[in-house]
Amino acid sequence: MDWKTLQALLSGVNKYSTAFGRIWLSVVFVFRVLVYVVAAERVWGDEQKDFDCNTKQPGCTNVCYDEFFPISNIRLWALQLIFVTCPSLLVILHVAYREERERRHRQKHGDQCTKLYDNTGKKHGGLWWTYLLSLVFKLLIEFLFLYVLHTLWYGFGMPRLVQCANVAPCPNTVDCYIARPTEKKLFTYFMVGASAVCIVLTFCEICYLIFHRIVRSLHRKSPRGGRGHAPSASRASTCRCHHKLLEAGDPSPDSRDDKLCASAPTMTPI
Repeated sequence: MDWKTLQALLSGVNKYSTAFGRIWLSVVFVFRVLVYVVAAERVWGDEQKDFDCNTKQPGCTNVCYDEFFPISNIRLWALQLIFVTCPSLLVILHVAYREERERRHRQKHGDQCTKLYDNTGKKHGGLWWTYLLSLVFKLLIEFLFLYVLHTLWYGFGMPRLVQCANVAPCPNTVDCYIARPTEKKLFTYFMVGASAVCIVLTFCEICYLIFHRIVRSLHRKSPRGGRGHAPSASRASTCRCHHKLLEAGDPSPDSRDDKLCASAPTMTPI
């Protein structure tokens, strides 16, 4: 698996992330991806080969291994890392959509026309909701994989001995021994702890976004000189292409303002 490609894609999210998001990304790559690639894959490399059972019955060892390990820890963590980082790509796609929309707008109305967005990467409007939903998806995925990990192996521990009973083709209760159970248990605790830290950071980032949005809304509604503070997140509905009207030579300032407002395209900021 090419983790460098995934890292290159997610590094672009740093430009649009909060401080909590940058810390989350650092924890993911340093304490999860790096540990996974450098150490965890080697610890679980001999998982099935060194799974010893006290029987010579053909196929019994493989069946017992499948009974206790329906999916390998290492593969489950790989899926978790992929799924937990994919929601961040939604933010990049949304910013790319904004940039393309801005490019088409400039191409249609000219460079002197007011921009649709002051900053295409600023978390306002639809991008704020996209960012918030990506964080919610991360939380759900983290909890889901922790639940699966806890359910499949009846906890986060790693026993030294497992018993297979009433499993064909094993003739009776078979004792099987896991290779390096203590080392695997420590790595499991470490990965679960790193996942818990990411959950806390994601939850803090959600609270920060909501709190910041509420404060900004209250600040915008507060009276300032008898008038509210007009939002400036997006100018999609207030585009005024001055150069086109100046070329028409309208002598009346009032009629020019009316035409400017009438010529403004009606678009929904996203």
